[in-house]
Amino acid sequence: MINKQVKDIIKASLEADRDVLSESYVAEPKQYKLSTELQSPATKQSHFELYEGYIKGFNSISAKLDTADRSQSNSNYSEFRSLKIDEIYNQNAAYLHELYFANISDLQSEISMDSLSFMRLSRDFGTFDDWQRDFMACCSASRCGWAMTYYSFWLKRYVNCVIDLHSIQVPVGAFPVVVMDVWQHAYYRDYLRDVKTYTVAMMKEINWEVIESRIEKAESIARVIS
Repeated sequence: MINKQVKDIIKASLEADRDVLSESYVAEPKQYKLSTELQSPATKQSHFELYEGYIKGFNSISAKLDTADRSQSNSNYSEFRSLKIDEIYNQNAAYLHELYFANISDLQSEISMDSLSFMRLSRDFGTFDDWQRDFMACCSASRCGWAMTYYSFWLKRYVNCVIDLHSIQVPVGAFPVVVMDVWQHAYYRDYLRDVKTYTVAMMKEINWEVIESRIEKAESIARVIS
């Protein structure tokens, strides 16, 4: 059953006599083929299933928000508040997974010194190796979440950050460039608690063509809004 049908069923089951604000949206899961042998087939499969679960959760929340009673919204407890919090959690979870799947598993991973990626990361971190060390430190620092290199439209430079869960410490004005999943589900089956070895393995197969494209987009947007 496609997500649009699921959304319609959910909406039909909600209270019909409530005022409806029809602003819901439907996200479709994307397909990824991870050729890496540095993750087991079981890890890949369970990870894809988890990602699809976030998509389904996001679509369900979106449909429920159409009929949520906004007049009863408050900061202590309300259906609307709970849905809005879960909306961002599931939305970020889906998007971060898509970014992660797209920028790993390149068996011919290679970066040239004259690429925009190499030059920008070297410029903003001192050297390319310094960027790698800082990024890996972010991977180790995340309690259960993500490490991300992003372009800051506020600082006008590339920055590394730690995101716990999917929605804690998410920087404002950020364009994601490199994303690493460091939830334990991403590595525990294959690496146990050794997040460092897992991180090194994934960084050996970063898809620099994808990263280069993201950096080009970030720089284009920065020129428009500067």
